[in-house]
Amino acid sequence: MERFLKKYYAITDRKQFRYGFETQIKRMLDSGIRMFQLREKDLPSDELFELASKMEKLLSGYDASFFVNDRVDIAVLTGANGVHLPSKSIPVEAVKHKFPSLIVGKSCHSVEDAVRAEKEGADYITFSPVFDTPGKGKPKGLEALKEVVKAVTIPVYALGGITEERIPEVLKTGVYGIAGIRLFIK
Repeated sequence: MERFLKKYYAITDRKQFRYGFETQIKRMLDSGIRMFQLREKDLPSDELFELASKMEKLLSGYDASFFVNDRVDIAVLTGANGVHLPSKSIPVEAVKHKFPSLIVGKSCHSVEDAVRAEKEGADYITFSPVFDTPGKGKPKGLEALKEVVKAVTIPVYALGGITEERIPEVLKTGVYGIAGIRLFIK
């Protein structure tokens, strides 16, 4: 499982992309990104399935992994490495029970969320928002991030408002990696 988790974790939002979907993903691959979450919440199932299938083909030949946001069905059907569950989603253990080979990530916003996700069987978590991010509420900050890292043994990804300049200070907290949307759009 660890081989599928990379240090930098790009989350898609095609509305913020500077280029078409395929070109943007290729640019991210060219810059060294090897872990992706397909997170296109506005798409109907058929279009999301099509995009996930395209993603799987785009990543072929790279040592890259990808996860589908909240859609276990699409993750399984398209050969994704796993699914990333929002904080208000189906239980981790339900996914793990039916699909033990899927890697399951969970969005967390507190130490309690993180501990619960680990107990439920999550393979990794994202903790957010670390810094100010439009529409994501009050930032939690680096101290809260450190607390989460200490509270769990599974990999923790910092998410939210992280810029290239802030990466060194975020990594000093002991996180496994950095997740982001805008951070990886070049």
